[in-house]
Amino acid sequence: MFFAATKAFSQLFTPGFRSVLFKSLGLTIALLIGAVVALTTLFGALTTLPGWAEWTVQILGGLGLVIGSVFLVGPITGLIASLYLDDVAEQIERVDYPSDPEGRPLGTLQGLKLSLKFGLLVVGVNILVLFLLLIPGINIMAFYVANGYLLGREYFELAALRYLPLSDAQALRKDNRLRVFLSGVMIAGMVSVPLLNLLTPLFATAFMVHTVKSVMRYRSTSTTKS
Repeated sequence: MFFAATKAFSQLFTPGFRSVLFKSLGLTIALLIGAVVALTTLFGALTTLPGWAEWTVQILGGLGLVIGSVFLVGPITGLIASLYLDDVAEQIERVDYPSDPEGRPLGTLQGLKLSLKFGLLVVGVNILVLFLLLIPGINIMAFYVANGYLLGREYFELAALRYLPLSDAQALRKDNRLRVFLSGVMIAGMVSVPLLNLLTPLFATAFMVHTVKSVMRYRSTSTTKS
């Protein structure tokens, strides 16, 4: 697992990934800025306090939204990942698994559909997590447990769908639920670090392609031995 994560991170800066890296970074930054601006504008429009009180609340609300933007990174990076999944996976397959059969392209529409579904779920869960942040002792744990499960599930299934039907991809995830969860916690760790979290879409995608390849090879070997 740690080998796959290290390998995935190091590959982000290789020439083969450079073009996708720049496009992914640009789109991620643009979407995050757009989301924060939209929420800040909405918050200001809904605030109707008089004079200095309204001004103070708007500033505090804006700062809160900027700080809380870390919770937007999960669903936004999931959407970005669905756009570049095939580019990332094809590069990894060509370099690291040249003797394996090529995966089939997931397709933008199917990837966006799955990412939107997971994205809405991530947003809903993180709204609940925001309330738990007020409770010392369980706030950080709640963030990593919730996002570790959701992000691990989303990225693993997106990657696995290049090689398996949806039902088989979900079954493979359940058979390796602990590894998928711990991998998701690592992704959630990256999401929680400002600036570094901008690399999440490509890192998580590359990480999970290696993970899927690893568990599929292990399953194949176990089946052959039995």
